Amino acid sequence: MFAWLFRRLRKPQPAPAQPDPAEELKQKLAETRTDEAPPEPEPEDQEAPLDERRRGVHDRARAAMDDMLGGEHLPGEESE
Repeated sequence: MFAWLFRRLRKPQPAPAQPDPAEELKQKLAETRTDEAPPEPEPEDQEAPLDERRRGVHDRARAAMDDMLGGEHLPGEESE
């Protein structure tokens, strides 16, 4: 009975203060954002007209698809 009363009257010890992991991650993220400069777009791409840039993108995509398919023509393309 005395043990129960003693435990009841004794105040619980506060847990040691630990830094918040979320705050640590936010701080690390902010540091990395300030260290890195945003990449600058290539000036030659901005100077080219839209049609030329679009054509270049499509040509690279077709070449990549041909490489993935082993050089086969895609459906709807004319074979030479």
